[in-house]
Amino acid sequence: MFNFYLLYIDPGTGSALFSIFIGAAATLYFLLRALLIKLKFGFFRKKDLSKEDFTWKYVIYCEGKQYWNVFQSIAEEFENNKTELRYLTSSADDPVFETSWNYIKPEYIGEGNKAFAYLNFISAEIVLMTTPGLNVYQLKRSKTVKHYSHILHSPADTTTYKLFSFDYFDSILLTGDYQIYDFRFLEKLRNLPEKKLVTVGCSYLDAYSQKIKQIPKEEDHQFTVLISPSWGPSALLSRYGEKLLDPLSNSGWNIIIRPHPQSKKAEKDMLERLENKYKDNKNIVWDFERENIYSLSKADIMISDFSGIIYDYMFLCDKPVLYIKNDFDPTPYDADDIDHELWQFKVLKEAGIELKEEDLNNLVNIIKNAGDNESLANARKKASETAWQHQGESGKLVYDFMTKVFINA
Repeated sequence: MFNFYLLYIDPGTGSALFSIFIGAAATLYFLLRALLIKLKFGFFRKKDLSKEDFTWKYVIYCEGKQYWNVFQSIAEEFENNKTELRYLTSSADDPVFETSWNYIKPEYIGEGNKAFAYLNFISAEIVLMTTPGLNVYQLKRSKTVKHYSHILHSPADTTTYKLFSFDYFDSILLTGDYQIYDFRFLEKLRNLPEKKLVTVGCSYLDAYSQKIKQIPKEEDHQFTVLISPSWGPSALLSRYGEKLLDPLSNSGWNIIIRPHPQSKKAEKDMLERLENKYKDNKNIVWDFERENIYSLSKADIMISDFSGIIYDYMFLCDKPVLYIKNDFDPTPYDADDIDHELWQFKVLKEAGIELKEEDLNNLVNIIKNAGDNESLANARKKASETAWQHQGESGKLVYDFMTKVFINA
């Protein structure tokens, strides 16, 4: 007699198999869809990369709704200039869907591998994205995309990205001219062709600078410390955890902890441990909101590491920052190939207040004595002028690049 127990699959395994099946089916769907597009537009005939060979002219890919502030002003420029833009997004609830557009054509293409399967076969003149690692991981260059452009969404050093994040783009849109040197240095080191480097400013800082002015002041404001680290083994929370939070939890101040968005994916266990430990502390609040400006506007001082949010806070709020840098390990990043000190660490020496691990036991007193001064304020102003150029003009400059400049590259 056949033993039906041999067919039993435990619920966990069954769920995993079901997820794999659904993921594979979705990926196959997008691959077949992309193949049909290729067939329709002459996939098997020899391409000469002329304009008429491309399905779309201008494409933006947004990997998550948190990047809407990067792309909003750009999309508005396309709309105002009556120029059609294909806006592909991996967020079903992307804010782009909240507006009725005439010339912006938004489409949800799924997340992760589903999105990459779609993108790897698209046909366009230019594709703009914040996603790094083109042609390094799952996201490949489509043979029928003429030009790939990366727009930076941080005024900090680009070499704090993972190795080879930008090597295979045709152009990089910079927030400040200072970023040019490192790109050219790495191109020579790795024997890569020169990319087109264009300084367009920082579109999300342009957006935030207007939004933060509209946030009402707190009537009964209490002194607030914002902890906002990067993620990974060198980052503040994963490195120090309780050693950082214990003294602050007993300070009586308002403490806002805003983990890096990637921490929820890559460091989930660490976050859950810390959230559980301090769940009964009424003065500790965890911020996982899409936009950081609400926490930034409340904070009187920030504690961070090498996260780009330091510059959001310095430039938008003009308030002091405490930082820990001595544990930064450049090995996984492009910074490991650079022969000089990173710009952002030079700036922090002048515009920030350095913490060392041994200072954490005396953190409350350090914060009490960390008053602002003219030297720090002047250093912040200089850093802003260096790393956030063309303030208020980024959307227009990106539009001009996509529709005019790159064509002549």
